[in-house]
Amino acid sequence: MNKTKLLMNGRLLPQLEAALSAEYDLCPLWQQAPQDDFLEQRGHEFTALVTSAKTGASTTLINALPALKVISVFGVGYDAVDVATAQQRSIQVGYTPEVLNDCVADTAMGLLIDVARQFSASDRYLRAGQWLKAPFPLTTRVSGKRLGIFGLGRIGQTIARRASGFDMEIRYHNRRQNPDLPYAYEPTLASLAEWCDFLMAASSGGAETRHLISSDILKKLGPKSFLINISRGSVIDEQALIEALEQGVIAGAGLDVYADEPNVPERLRRLDNAVLLPHLASATHETRQAMADLVFDNLGSYFQTGRVKVAVPTAN
Repeated sequence: MNKTKLLMNGRLLPQLEAALSAEYDLCPLWQQAPQDDFLEQRGHEFTALVTSAKTGASTTLINALPALKVISVFGVGYDAVDVATAQQRSIQVGYTPEVLNDCVADTAMGLLIDVARQFSASDRYLRAGQWLKAPFPLTTRVSGKRLGIFGLGRIGQTIARRASGFDMEIRYHNRRQNPDLPYAYEPTLASLAEWCDFLMAASSGGAETRHLISSDILKKLGPKSFLINISRGSVIDEQALIEALEQGVIAGAGLDVYADEPNVPERLRRLDNAVLLPHLASATHETRQAMADLVFDNLGSYFQTGRVKVAVPTAN
């Protein structure tokens, strides 16, 4: 029995690649050179595509696969996938939300606590022998402070539950208010920034949210407040953030995502009031395996029922 031909755009977890190879006729696109010629000659053979949130699937790639019926994305983000083109062609697009909520929320709270209490900075202080000379400076309390969440979706709501354990007051801003949520709604991102002690970016990426956290928003946040980003690097104007950190416009930032990963600007890396993580919010053995399982299940569900298990929302 012939296996279904599955095109893989970008590397995935080794165990996922092995599982896919056992079930499908798996073809790694990056091994085909030149890729354009390969797609022109054999693109019509593939009914399925697997990719990651980072690598995605461009308009050009989707159009080069005329028989494509399903795309399975490893990740909660899908802004690198041309979902609109896929849905116009009735191509199912699956992704892996929910299974990474807890680990991303844990990371978000870890960044928040670290940048306020300066644990990473104080670790460096101790290792450099500075404690022998003087106590580490006082830092900022977390418990009881005001947390503004920009993007109160699945992950944002999980962060809010974590923050409630620290007795934090929570408000949020989305494109529209959700009456089912127990938190106060701020009608603009600017008003949320003015109100909060910590601004948490947990929104989706893409053109609609690009650079919404601008120099003006950072000024609204103010010199005693902090910015945390576990969403997408594109949400923040990174150059404006660097200048704000250098000039004391805001107190500090905790970042897991950047504009041009893994290229983090040297000016940002030099700043002691920034806690910088290498995009590891969901990077635990348990969560990555759950994501891999859902990538596999999305494909299997499509070929059994004609629908992926978890589909991306319909494009506007």
